[in-house]
Amino acid sequence: MQLIPLTSPVITKQMQETAAHVLANEMLVGGESVIKFEESFAKYVGTDYAISTNSGSSALLLSLHAINLNIGDIVVAPSATFVATLNSACLLGAIPVFCEIGSDYVISSEELEKILKRSHTKCVIPVHLYGHPCDMSSMLDMTKKKNIIVIEDAAQAHGALHKSKKVGSFGLAAIFSFYPTKNMTVGGDGGIITTNSKKIYESALKMRDVGRKTKYTHDEIGYTMRLNSVNAAIGKIQLQHLDEWNDKRRLIAERYRNRLTGVGDLILPPEDGSNNKSVYHLFVLRTKKRNLLGTWLSINGVSTGVHYPTPVHRQPAYQKFDTKALDFTDEWSKTVISIPIFPNLDSKDQEYIINLVTRFYDERLYEQKELKDKEKEWLNKLT
Repeated sequence: MQLIPLTSPVITKQMQETAAHVLANEMLVGGESVIKFEESFAKYVGTDYAISTNSGSSALLLSLHAINLNIGDIVVAPSATFVATLNSACLLGAIPVFCEIGSDYVISSEELEKILKRSHTKCVIPVHLYGHPCDMSSMLDMTKKKNIIVIEDAAQAHGALHKSKKVGSFGLAAIFSFYPTKNMTVGGDGGIITTNSKKIYESALKMRDVGRKTKYTHDEIGYTMRLNSVNAAIGKIQLQHLDEWNDKRRLIAERYRNRLTGVGDLILPPEDGSNNKSVYHLFVLRTKKRNLLGTWLSINGVSTGVHYPTPVHRQPAYQKFDTKALDFTDEWSKTVISIPIFPNLDSKDQEYIINLVTRFYDERLYEQKELKDKEKEWLNKLT
């Protein structure tokens, strides 16, 4: 049985040839391809600057350093995210305050407003989770009144739109990840900061390069967080295909939605409204039978994922912080399951996945003892 992967990064012959050309003709660090990639990405998002890094986590750390995040500063973010969203802030000594999400799985404007009224917040990090844009208009209205900085986590949302404007261009800065599972990659790991702030741009340039003022003069204690030239060259080519790939993801998502709406107890991803356009980094279902559905799909050759089984406020590393109950986030974490979506997902494979999910409910396969016996094996794969 051939396994259908959850995602599949695209590496073309052109990307391979470009990588070989850069290896033979450019400086491997700080080459011309890095500058070209940054210029192209800034133009794509619609910002003045883009600063590439070796990961999305590094991009967030450099952004928060640039705004002078200090020990004891309060940073508000959803707990419904990958742990890296909060790690950088906490490494700089900030105190995380977790905000509840809404039914669209992104930070709730209503809950955020309550938090901002009762806490002296320095920064808010909205997460465009699964490729779905946050309500940036409402958020900026709230934060501007209190001079609160917004740093967007767009790690999963390359090309997503809010009010016809690309995410990554709303906050004082934004970060993207190019990890191999993302909508576009750099043939490895990488990240980028987008901003209109010259201060953030200059700070990130220096701090990603060991605090370097000149070749052998360092006027700040910095990091080594550069993106190499080969990755940048691959990223520039991938960026040229990004909109096409995102359109393919939307078509796949539409087919899933048309065929799976009303099936069992499934709750499908939020639909795009007039203000938002998702890029479906992941296609995430919700069901109280999550573990058994995952088991059923797995034994039939379909990869699934859980993004994420443990929200950040429940992570062992974050128990030292004072966290309040997040009822919907906890429910979300126990019911979400991601099914395959990527630009080259074969239509036959998609039909196969749809039929498996439909059979699971129509034939009440979740009642089978054999399936329940294998549930633990599937769960162990998540840990």
